[in-house]
Amino acid sequence: MSRRTDLRFRATTAFQRRLNPLLRRLPLQTVLETTGRVSGLPRQTPVGGRREGGSFWLVSEFGERSQYVRNIKADPRVRVRIRGRWHEGTAHLLPQDDPVARLRKLPRVNGLGVRALGTNLLTVRVDLDT
Repeated sequence: MSRRTDLRFRATTAFQRRLNPLLRRLPLQTVLETTGRVSGLPRQTPVGGRREGGSFWLVSEFGERSQYVRNIKADPRVRVRIRGRWHEGTAHLLPQDDPVARLRKLPRVNGLGVRALGTNLLTVRVDLDT
């Protein structure tokens, strides 16, 4: 990984660590809840994405470096809060999917942020149980 990419990753994650605790408290903010791979505790991350039928789609801006992606790899069972309602499901990492094309189908504000900050995009699909 280049020095510039590493600096962007560090700056973005430092910013997100301060902003995410505030965002996940907003009732209409979409939140992905994973199980911590080491602690076993629930970990909540504000995300942008879109529900399409029985699935919820999102794009991780740092691919497999994202903590929630690492948690999904350890335990794919997740919960997603969409419009204030929690849904359980199973997350799937889709490296073969075109994340740039996928971003065009997701909310525009999220897509702009992910494209601007992201360095290694990865599509994630959550198959919802409900």
